[in-house]
Amino acid sequence: MQAVSISLPDWINELVDWQRRYLNDDDKMALAIELSRQNVLRGTGGPFGSAIFEADSGKLISVGVNRVMPLSNSSAHGEMVAIMLAEQAVQSFSLAADGVKRELFTSCEPCAMCLGGTLWSGVKRLVCAATAEDARAIGFDEGPVFEPSYQYLRDAGVEVVRLVQRDAAAAVLKQYMQDGGTIYNG
Repeated sequence: MQAVSISLPDWINELVDWQRRYLNDDDKMALAIELSRQNVLRGTGGPFGSAIFEADSGKLISVGVNRVMPLSNSSAHGEMVAIMLAEQAVQSFSLAADGVKRELFTSCEPCAMCLGGTLWSGVKRLVCAATAEDARAIGFDEGPVFEPSYQYLRDAGVEVVRLVQRDAAAAVLKQYMQDGGTIYNG
């Protein structure tokens, strides 16, 4: 039997307070950015972090960090890892199936794959920090993502918020480049 396993680094549970309620965008984004920072500092993947919350309660459902290199899996982006783990946690292929509004916070605007995953996941809100241009500036290819891509999400009922704590998230990307981090799709 063939199988694929998606796992988070061991340090995640040291960093993440699973009982905490995150009640505003700044606190939620701070977690996503800190996940990206720690992933770089600890050498456990690329400079991208994400978290999925219940919008109304602030309950943290899942987190994700980029695991492309350690898992030898080009789809193991922070957003995709968070989405897969959230769907597993709620036992559904749709994060909207039970009527609970969920939101995805990500340290950088999604690449083409993750933007599609966001749409299909059922989250009702996407909040981004650094821009695709910030990722491209250090060598990552974010694929065919355009302003109409974000409008498509909005038309499908997904609220999109961008540039929340951009400077802090962009600093993680720059640190990754300065430290010689691998640009695996450049």
